[in-house]
Amino acid sequence: MTEFADPTEHAVWRSLWDLQAALDADIASLYAEANLDGLKPVWVKELIKLHVHGPMTISELAAAVGRTHSALSQKVSAMRAAGWVRTAAGADGRTKKVALTEKAAGVVGRLAAEWRATEAAVAEIEAELPYPMTRVVRDIEEVLRRRSFRDRIAGKLAGDPAWR
Repeated sequence: MTEFADPTEHAVWRSLWDLQAALDADIASLYAEANLDGLKPVWVKELIKLHVHGPMTISELAAAVGRTHSALSQKVSAMRAAGWVRTAAGADGRTKKVALTEKAAGVVGRLAAEWRATEAAVAEIEAELPYPMTRVVRDIEEVLRRRSFRDRIAGKLAGDPAWR
């Protein structure tokens, strides 16, 4: 085993990651109370998109939710295993069409209600903050327009002998 300090012990944005996990856990607890067993908060956007737009290929769904095909393919596999979506061969045989199951179709109205309630709660929290998270995100995006995250990391790696 190589001996070096564990770099994962320090994470500048750990509090942000922990906050996101806590918020997701709160939503998951609402799902459990509502007997929406096996539903993960990170699947709701896709389920709502499928309800509104109908069956889509994985590529179409990925574009609709702003994710990569690879990431969505993995997510669709998990949602299919949990019984929320089904897949069928697409028109050309190389693609898969993703559609809601009856289980998902039966609760998607409740999921839309939760989405609206969550957005209203987030807006309420933002109103109570002296410096809202949406402003933080815009400010970070502006900083990254000047120099990308990738370029910043690459610059740090260039000076690290362990990277070579």
